[in-house]
Amino acid sequence: MRGDGEAFRRRYESIVDEQIRTAIESGQFDDLPGAGKPLRLPAHGDENWWIRSKLRSEGVPTDALLPPSLRLRKEIEGLDAAVRELRTEAEVRAVVAELDRRVVDFLRVPSGPRVPVRRPSADAVVARWRAAREEALAAAPPRPEPPAPAGRRPWWRRLRRGPHGT
Repeated sequence: MRGDGEAFRRRYESIVDEQIRTAIESGQFDDLPGAGKPLRLPAHGDENWWIRSKLRSEGVPTDALLPPSLRLRKEIEGLDAAVRELRTEAEVRAVVAELDRRVVDFLRVPSGPRVPVRRPSADAVVARWRAAREEALAAAPPRPEPPAPAGRRPWWRRLRRGPHGT
């Protein structure tokens, strides 16, 4: 019985080897992307290197792999940076309200590791946003005055004096 398994394995390996050899001879492996380049394997023993490289190639942040509780905590920590470029307080409050809604949804039915997640305070975020905005405005150079409009005369004066201003 043991001999049958080895015979099958040898036969199977020979079929695979034959298909690879045929493909090489017919040039099916020529001009493949990355041909002749070394594989980019991590130096350390990261067993999830292929997941991270796939996410990088697809443009997906690695935060997508985090459990919901950790992902929410990271978003709360980065909230000040996320609202920094917003122009109005209403926009800031809308971003905080949306994140707060997701935190409340998570707290209703928590999943993943038990990591404490606090609801973001809209008033505190708005206060920090205002302070950062005032600081940025104080540090910015003053805007130059717009040029004065050209001294054109009203149309009725031009008609009264003639086409050449005489």
